[in-house]
Amino acid sequence: MNPNDAPVLQDIHLPPDPSWWPPAPGWWLLAFLLLVLIALVVRFSVPRWRQRRRGIGVMAEFERIVTAFHNQQNHPQLAADLSQYLRRVTLLHEPHAAALSGDAWLDHLDAAAGTQEFRQGIGRVLLDAPYRPAQPFDAAALIALIRRWTRATLRSSHA
Repeated sequence: MNPNDAPVLQDIHLPPDPSWWPPAPGWWLLAFLLLVLIALVVRFSVPRWRQRRRGIGVMAEFERIVTAFHNQQNHPQLAADLSQYLRRVTLLHEPHAAALSGDAWLDHLDAAAGTQEFRQGIGRVLLDAPYRPAQPFDAAALIALIRRWTRATLRSSHA
C-alpha cells in the first residue's frame, strides 16, 4: 500500500458545549418551589406587617393623648379622649362591641383585658368624668389601665 493512498484522518469532533437554555427539569422544579416559597412568605408576612403597623399607630395615638394630658392637666378632656380612643380601637377588632354603653361597655373592656378594673375600679370614670367638669381622678392609674388594655387587645389580635 502506498503511503500517499492512506486515508487522511480527521481530528475528533467534540460535541458543542451544553446550552444554558432550556434548563434541566430539576432546575424547573427548583424554580417552581422557590416561587411557591416566596408566595407563602408574602401571604403570611404581609398581614402581620399590616397588623404591626396598625398596632404602632394605635399606640402612637394613645401616647399623643397622654402627652396632651401631661401638657394641659385637663382631667375631663383626658377621660373623653381615652373613651373615644377605646371606641376607635374596639371598632378595629370588634365593631359590634363599640355600640355598647354603660356597664355593658365596661364589662366588655374588662373581658378584653382580663381584669375587673373597668367595672369596679378606676375605669368607671370613663362613664361620667367627661361630663363632670371638676371631678379629679387618678389619671396615672387610668392611663396605666388603658395602656394594659391596649397591649392586651393588640396581642390578642395578633394571635
